[in-house]
Amino acid sequence: METNKEGRTEKTFKNFGKKVDEFLAELDEASERMQKEFKEKYDDLKQTAEKVKNESENKERWKEVEDSLKKAGDELANAFKAAFKKRGPEGPVQ
Repeated sequence: METNKEGRTEKTFKNFGKKVDEFLAELDEASERMQKEFKEKYDDLKQTAEKVKNESENKERWKEVEDSLKKAGDELANAFKAAFKKRGPEGPVQ
């Protein structure tokens, strides 16, 4: 009877070990899938961050261009005003 009991216990541990091995294999597979998904998400976020960075740099650059053009336009307007002021007999009219 003890031999029969030892055989059942051994069989139970063998099945338990088999199930643990299956669980670990599934865990490894799930881990690989998760790593792949996280890498894809990370790559997407990295691309999005680069795009946002480039867009913000472009906006700053265009803001500088806009400011420079506005300044040039103001200077040109002042030059035209100075060139076409009515002149009196004693010099430009203010």
